[in-house]
Amino acid sequence: MSKRQFFLGILLASLIGGIVALAGLSFLVQPQNATNFDEKQQASFVNLLSGEDFTVPDGINFVASAEAVVPAVVHVKSQVSYASRGRSQRDPIQEYFGIPPRDNQGGGSQQGPTTMSSGSGVIISPDGYIVTNNHVVENSDRLEISLDNNKRYVAKVIGTDPTTDLALLKIDAEGLPFVRFGDSDKTKIGEWVLAVGNPFDLNSTVTAGIISAKARNIRILDNNLAIEAFLQTDAVVNPGNSGGALVNLAGELIGINTAIASSTGTFSGYSFAVPSTLVKKVMDDLMQYGTAQRALLGVSILNVSPELSDQLGYELPVEQGVYIGSVNEKSGGEEAGLKQGDIIISLDGKVTNSVATLQEMVARKRPGDKVEVEYLRDGKANKTNVTLKNFSGTTDIVKKVIPKTYEFQGVNFEEVPDSVKGQLKLSGGALISSVSGEKWRRSGARPGFIITSIMTESGRRKISGVENLLEVLEDTDGEDIVVLGMFQDGTEYYFEID
Repeated sequence: MSKRQFFLGILLASLIGGIVALAGLSFLVQPQNATNFDEKQQASFVNLLSGEDFTVPDGINFVASAEAVVPAVVHVKSQVSYASRGRSQRDPIQEYFGIPPRDNQGGGSQQGPTTMSSGSGVIISPDGYIVTNNHVVENSDRLEISLDNNKRYVAKVIGTDPTTDLALLKIDAEGLPFVRFGDSDKTKIGEWVLAVGNPFDLNSTVTAGIISAKARNIRILDNNLAIEAFLQTDAVVNPGNSGGALVNLAGELIGINTAIASSTGTFSGYSFAVPSTLVKKVMDDLMQYGTAQRALLGVSILNVSPELSDQLGYELPVEQGVYIGSVNEKSGGEEAGLKQGDIIISLDGKVTNSVATLQEMVARKRPGDKVEVEYLRDGKANKTNVTLKNFSGTTDIVKKVIPKTYEFQGVNFEEVPDSVKGQLKLSGGALISSVSGEKWRRSGARPGFIITSIMTESGRRKISGVENLLEVLEDTDGEDIVVLGMFQDGTEYYFEID
């Protein structure tokens, strides 16, 4: 054998070894149903290992997943206005009629700057329902939705849930592309996923990674009742991706991208998504009831850990689980016989190794639902059925009362709630609930503002309610008017409509 033949033989052996190694890697990075390949896919892997022609199985095709999902991921632009809420030092009557201010005091109706922030959203139904993060839409005056094909819509907020950082929006459209919900419970660590969103206003950006961990609690939600059991991934996510889709390679929604772990504000290796099982439950609640339904076991809980054992002064019987620190009176947990010191090890047959896991599983339920709790007491396993209750200690479903709204020139008005009237000592008024009309918006009208009177050239007209306000606005349509009132924190404010 010549030296040339010898080196060619080594090279060929190396190439074959490399192909086999890649084949093993390809098998390892399959989605969760990789072991359920059909005959065609199995034959493809056999062909690869045997040196025959190889075709990539459809299940690991990033292109197909991206093409299916991108049209249903939208760009959410949130307009937030910071109108000056300082008490006016100048009489609006004087300013309206050009009367010089006394003592040269400044002030008046100062429209604060308007800022725009952006995020992402996922269309979940063909008739225009969109899921996004609560922090994307919080305090917004106007939400503009841009589709991948550049069509634009103004969205209405159907409901929000700060405890999961989720929100449901609606646009007036039909026949839209949408993403179907997948089962995040079946998602496995190491599975390929795609993140789709609009980072840094770069529309329809797709990145790929794997599921790095599940049920992560990173303590990012500023809420005592927050539910954090995030899917962790190394798919690149940056500011603007919030509210976007995390999908498996079948193009199914398995999470809503929400946060990144970073000391710089940009991607540093890990991002976090609300799992789809929780997303779907919250979206169903918001759609059906207008508010998220929160069910409670009625116990305070801690992660089982060596540190907890040290704190208690004795060794716990398991290395993982959820320790009950206390049980609330008249709660479902107390009625089912749970006690301080019990360790919950499963819920409805599913292992609960951490507080985050247990909280997420309970958060998928509604008041009145029953769950089977398996727990350890004195080292022995026991089971009990717990009827979950709401914050009021009942099993009632809480429905959001949607007030009747009235529209005029792109502005929606509602009656002022009695509780707000009592707090502000008002006898009447009309509440601005949303502003889409350009004239009113440019003038400084903001959601949450209470109109108490209208000033015209003929004098000041006090507003007793919404119907009275509409009569006044109809009577003065085309005239220059001054709208006077206050925000719900009691700060007085006014603006001019011309």
